[in-house]
Amino acid sequence: MRPDSILLVGEVVSPGSETTDRVFKPEQHARAGIQFYWRVEPSATGVPLVYTYVLDPAARTYRVGDVHTGVVEAVAPFPMKIDLTQP
Repeated sequence: MRPDSILLVGEVVSPGSETTDRVFKPEQHARAGIQFYWRVEPSATGVPLVYTYVLDPAARTYRVGDVHTGVVEAVAPFPMKIDLTQP
């Protein structure tokens, strides 16, 4: 599959890969032209945080979107609702 045919990448940050997941992978995905990048991180409450980013195609970098906790409700890249409190 070609990277430019991927609409959304979701990355789960794990201990030991924080820098790679927060810095290097987003840079690679943006350069590849992937429109949406979501990063999931653990939180002190036990409910994950989801950081969303949208590609700026001219700059080939991501713009910061929303931060979700509890429930992710998004309209882009497609309508969805994800309850992060459910296993």
